[in-house]
Amino acid sequence: MTTTLARPTSSRLFLSASPVRQPAPRRVCSHCLQAYTLLVLWSPETIVPKPSEKTYRTAQSPGKRQPLPSIHDAASVDLTVVIPAYNECERLPEMFSSTVAHLSSVPGRTYEIVVVDDGSQDGTAEVALKLALGYPGSEVRVVVLEENVGKGGAVRHGMLHGRGRRLLMVDADGASRFEDLEELWKAMDGIAPAEEAAVVVGSRAHLVKTEAVVKRSVIRNVLMYGLHTILRVVGVGHIRDTQCGFKLFTRQAARSIFPAQHLATWIFDVEVLLLAKELRMPVAEVPIEWHEVSGSKLHVFADSLQMLRDLLVLRANLVLGRWRVESRKDD
Repeated sequence: MTTTLARPTSSRLFLSASPVRQPAPRRVCSHCLQAYTLLVLWSPETIVPKPSEKTYRTAQSPGKRQPLPSIHDAASVDLTVVIPAYNECERLPEMFSSTVAHLSSVPGRTYEIVVVDDGSQDGTAEVALKLALGYPGSEVRVVVLEENVGKGGAVRHGMLHGRGRRLLMVDADGASRFEDLEELWKAMDGIAPAEEAAVVVGSRAHLVKTEAVVKRSVIRNVLMYGLHTILRVVGVGHIRDTQCGFKLFTRQAARSIFPAQHLATWIFDVEVLLLAKELRMPVAEVPIEWHEVSGSKLHVFADSLQMLRDLLVLRANLVLGRWRVESRKDD
């Protein structure tokens, strides 16, 4: 028996050769548009300070609000210490005591302490003013943000209104040994002898296999190891410890970095270091002593997801040019 193969009709040939499909470029453009829309929605709005947030109080005149200076003014003290504080009534006193004890022990160095109350609900600002009464020889300024914007927003606010030729951000929990400021100061002398734009970060990387970290809470360790992997992708893998709350900036560096900062959440340190990298600023990393202090405000699952999202938003905005940074020269 002979098998005869039927020849396909012309209509079948037409249908098989020209399937009805959406052109690939249109699908790609559609996905890009959706991603860009999501990026815009996720990107934080520019932080605009309220009138009261542009003022400060002192222990000597707690009822009188005085206007804050600008980072673009000329420096009038050697060092500004910025302390972001959110519900820190319990941890602030001990940290404040060790901070003032060291600062007052360094001869010839003028300083100010700027406590930025990040919308606390426990009277942190009033505690700071009472603490300042015990140190009449130290200039302490207390700024209150009307709403909780996040640690990064509080640090940014303090930096934008500091008077120091160098500015230090330090956590209110006292986990970093304040005396190690001298190690950061020495490193800054080396990389910015003429006070050019530069950053020195305190680092706990040398403590990874020590008791201080091995016995540290699971929350911090989970965040640390997960974050390090992502940071290599984002672009700051050259810094071993981006999250240590002990960083020193020259005034010129602060003038360029903090006006361009967008993130107010926990991951703001990464943005600050990425901005320094974009501006080709030298960044030194200095080992410091650190110990864990109870009372952390971190929530492992929620904050991990927030950090991941913010890192993606940060990188995308920089790559697409939505967020730009320009260097400033000293006035």
